[in-house]
Amino acid sequence: MIKKIAIAGGVACGLLVSAFLIFAVVILAGHYQIDEEKLVMNNSSVLVDQEGEVITDLYMENRQVIPISEVPEHVQNAFVAIEDSRFYEHQGIDFRAIGRALYRDILAGAKVEGGSTITQQLAKNVFLSNEKAWLRKTNEVLIAMNLERRYSKDEILQMYLNQVYFGHGAYGIEAASKLYFNKSASELTVDEGAVLAGVVNAPSYYSPFEDKERSKERRDLILTVMEQQGFISADESSSYKGRVIATDRQEMTEDESLYTYIDMVMDEAEERYNISQEELLTGGYRIVVPINREMQRSTYEALQNEDYFPEGSKDAQASMMFMNAESGGIIAAQGGRDYVRRGLNRVNVKRSPGSTFKPLSVYAPALEDGQYQPYSMLRDELLQYGEDWIPKNVTGEYAGEMTLYDAIEVSANAPAVWLLNEMGVEQSLAQLSEFGFELPDRGLSLALGGLSEGVTPYEMTKSYRAFAEEGRMVEPYVIQDIYDRNDRRIGGASPIQTEVLSKQTAWSMTRMLESAVKEGTGSGGPATSSVIAGKTGTQNYDQVEGANSDAWFVGYTPDVIGTVWMGYDQTTQDQYLHGGSAYPTALFKSMVNTLPSEMQQVAFSQPEGTQDLAPPIAMEEIEDFEATYSIGGQGLLSVELTWKGFEDERIEYHVYEVEEDGERELVASNLTEPHFSQGRINPFSIPSYEVVPYDPVAKIEGEASAALDPSFSFSF
Repeated sequence: MIKKIAIAGGVACGLLVSAFLIFAVVILAGHYQIDEEKLVMNNSSVLVDQEGEVITDLYMENRQVIPISEVPEHVQNAFVAIEDSRFYEHQGIDFRAIGRALYRDILAGAKVEGGSTITQQLAKNVFLSNEKAWLRKTNEVLIAMNLERRYSKDEILQMYLNQVYFGHGAYGIEAASKLYFNKSASELTVDEGAVLAGVVNAPSYYSPFEDKERSKERRDLILTVMEQQGFISADESSSYKGRVIATDRQEMTEDESLYTYIDMVMDEAEERYNISQEELLTGGYRIVVPINREMQRSTYEALQNEDYFPEGSKDAQASMMFMNAESGGIIAAQGGRDYVRRGLNRVNVKRSPGSTFKPLSVYAPALEDGQYQPYSMLRDELLQYGEDWIPKNVTGEYAGEMTLYDAIEVSANAPAVWLLNEMGVEQSLAQLSEFGFELPDRGLSLALGGLSEGVTPYEMTKSYRAFAEEGRMVEPYVIQDIYDRNDRRIGGASPIQTEVLSKQTAWSMTRMLESAVKEGTGSGGPATSSVIAGKTGTQNYDQVEGANSDAWFVGYTPDVIGTVWMGYDQTTQDQYLHGGSAYPTALFKSMVNTLPSEMQQVAFSQPEGTQDLAPPIAMEEIEDFEATYSIGGQGLLSVELTWKGFEDERIEYHVYEVEEDGERELVASNLTEPHFSQGRINPFSIPSYEVVPYDPVAKIEGEASAALDPSFSFSF
């Protein structure tokens, strides 16, 4: 007897130990399979403007994770009622529900009811694949039991409601609420919550977008179950069933005008903040961007408009970039007329800049060196450089000499090359390096933008900022601030200004580039309310007479800096631009006209400590020139010269003695009054005299008066 009792006790102990071991294995197995990183769900990131208005969502799965506190209790109850009525009573597995489901399946002769709890569904959706392995259900149970041990019921329900799929690309209760009803989950009514609870069972079947009557039947069933379980009264159930399903469909549609900007945000997130594309699409970031939404839309629409492109080249490509002059924030960007996500962003494609490069490679370095001023004279002639290069003006006309100011205004090629040759390529390259360009080119073709690799619209916009902002540059950006899913700021723009030019050089360049738009090559296109300074550029295509490969306009207002480029990705003898810089110039001006009124400035502000450019001095002919001799005065004989003064009081005068053999000797210079007197001792050696107007700014003489022999006039 004692032996039997001992045996029974041993068996019992063995069973207890076995049960304990089995329980431990269950707990450990489930615990081992819970990877908490998987519970951090893919969460849509969002782009917002500086006012906090949502621009677009970025996601792999359209999901906005919200806390359970933002889900109304009646919405929670709808899901519990239909999916897991004993959710708050079981520990992850509802054996009663499993038995009931099994009984009904046997009666029906087929599977008609599931027994999975909300916790099991969460375990299956998050941790398990759809593979029908024999251990899959076992794993689901193990994980569900351990989830219940690790998390509260509210935490499990929160994860479930944020994870579950609602159809039409919406994941989670918040995205579903916005999709079906255009409201946050916190605003859902009882009947709307019942609709969403009905959808999750079979989204494609119960979606109110697919079949409203079927969706209503499902909703009414859930309302009945909620009544049976005491969540709502019979009167409430009847009232809610009487409502029609009023959806307000808000499916996420992609705005093609934003494609370039979105890609630039993603590139910058990776390059500057080490956030990969996948992480950005799943990490729930909030990204503040400096975009001007109206201008972004306007630039997109303009590129679709063939009227902005030359006849014969209506299919040409184009790109645009505009940034805030003060901050460097990019307010609009388009990478092409048919840009697709992650496509070729022509804002970053190198092209030959043509004459838009002259201010950077020639004129700014020349002014910065101090040896040249805006009205310094440059040679405007056909000159040969090297063995066979003779740069030509597009007009085919040559003045012999012209001021640096005029050379910019009319975009003459010959003076630009002459000036670069005079000051030296190394000086140009040193200044270009300050602008951020590291180029392999070492020839005089730098003057005309003839580069072996080219430059990008992004780089040109960035460099012209030095002219607009007192000689300082900043790095452009599209991410002003970036916050993680916990709303913690993890990065953002902090533009560092780098001085690359003196304020005086920058202001002088602005004045000359302003004139180029008012009176020169940039004068075409629509009138603008805002003042503009800028430069045109056209790169010809040598293979076809009259053809061009690239056309540019780079310019700025007091508030905005931008670049427009036109051309083909591949220029060939059959595919080339039939027009030049007039087209991007007109497009640039049209975009400036879309800026809000507060960004339409009528004049640039002169920086403190700079000298403004006076209008160029117009040299005139000397009139009413008279020369007389007088007895006495400062010597035995005196010469008196008089002439009519000019209205422009800046003009000075030089006086020359002219001998019979034609030799000239300067006897007076920089006279500010229209008269001159000189005492002479020898009355038998009397030369002729000339008066020459002199421009002290450009340091050039005008046309000399006729040589005049003095006549006698006696005075005592």
